Amino acid sequence: MSTPEINQVLAQMRVVRAQAMEGAAIGETPQGDFQDLLKRSVDAVNDTQQHASAMRSSFERGDENIDLAQVMIAAQKSSVSFQAMVEVRNKLVEAYKDVMNMPV
Repeated sequence: MSTPEINQVLAQMRVVRAQAMEGAAIGETPQGDFQDLLKRSVDAVNDTQQHASAMRSSFERGDENIDLAQVMIAAQKSSVSFQAMVEVRNKLVEAYKDVMNMPV
């Protein structure tokens, strides 16, 4: 995954964070903000994978309302979202290692 793609994923995560912050009361200090954002992101990836799996199963059973193109698009969305989440995780691990290697 290239840097522009990672930046797009991070921009999407910032948008989700901004939307979550709109619901928070003014003056409140968000507790566990990053943790909640990360959990929602992982849940969204999981939902995408579950949806793709359900569509694939429906297509395999012969559901006439689902065509192959829809199944392939859902599978690609699932794959891309998972790859993006893995890249974000890798960046977080790399940042953690950098912080742990800093002299105190």
